[in-house]
Amino acid sequence: MKRICVYLGSNPGFDPAYAEATKALALELAARKIGLVFGGSDVGLMGLIANTCLEAGGEVTGVIPKLLVEKEVAHKGLTEMHVVESMHERKQIMADLSDGFIALPGGIGTLEEFFEVLTWNQLGYHAKPCGLLDVNGYYACLSDHMDRMVNEGFLVKEHRRMVMTASTPSELIDQFEVYDPPKVDKWIEKKKGL
Repeated sequence: MKRICVYLGSNPGFDPAYAEATKALALELAARKIGLVFGGSDVGLMGLIANTCLEAGGEVTGVIPKLLVEKEVAHKGLTEMHVVESMHERKQIMADLSDGFIALPGGIGTLEEFFEVLTWNQLGYHAKPCGLLDVNGYYACLSDHMDRMVNEGFLVKEHRRMVMTASTPSELIDQFEVYDPPKVDKWIEKKKGL
């Protein structure tokens, strides 16, 4: 694995455990010589992961839309920075540069970006591992809801297993190293009506 994309909050959150997990993931990536790809901001958990990874000698690539550069939230000290026109371009470049995807605690942007690459995985556009770093149970309700999707017939269990979950960075990256993508296509109900 050369690079992992990390989605996370542009705010720090209220629980100090989020910052600690962010630093731990940055240090784990740097120690394993895995480059970080992220949204290119210098605020919140995003700035923290970039700074921690850089201080540990890691490689950090940011991808940020021009609009956010104009709002003066772009990190100015990264290994590499891509300034793009749109969020769509940002997400595509981040995906293209990465060999896996991790979501740390964050808001709706974090979830939206994570679920987009997960959907691409489900549809067969890529076969890269996707995981949740579940800090203090932050993603427990989301994991429960994905289980409900299976139970209610909206997600096949093989695709549910695409989402790896761990409470420590080392455990999650270890899971990534042995990831075996599902060998089942997404089913599409072709019957009309009920």
